Amino acid sequence: MSKSFIEQVHYIRIPVRDLDHSALWYRDVLGLQLLTITEDPFAIIKVNEGPFLLILVPSEDETFSHFTINSEPAFSIGFTSPELSQFHQHLIENGIKVEDIKQDNGHAYFHFYDPSGNKLQVHW
Repeated sequence: MSKSFIEQVHYIRIPVRDLDHSALWYRDVLGLQLLTITEDPFAIIKVNEGPFLLILVPSEDETFSHFTINSEPAFSIGFTSPELSQFHQHLIENGIKVEDIKQDNGHAYFHFYDPSGNKLQVHW
């Protein structure tokens, strides 16, 4: 098959324990746009001007958007930020669980966790 039928990724669903709290966290701490909280209920979060959405899905289960490798959490969602150090400091100042900034072949990144324990990455 030479041409894909898939055009782009439209959204990723993230399990959260407290929908309202998480929706406000993604809006207020990460600065993303909260479009709506639906009756289903889901929270629809827009990532800047692109078509990409994060859909927060309430779940009482012990589940995360990340997975494990050798029993260690490995992120599945990676963001970019041209102001990596400032963003890192912003998260620390807001009491977010955040790991140190690391370098890998000229690539800087760090991991952090949302209020439901989902491991996320940001790099530049």
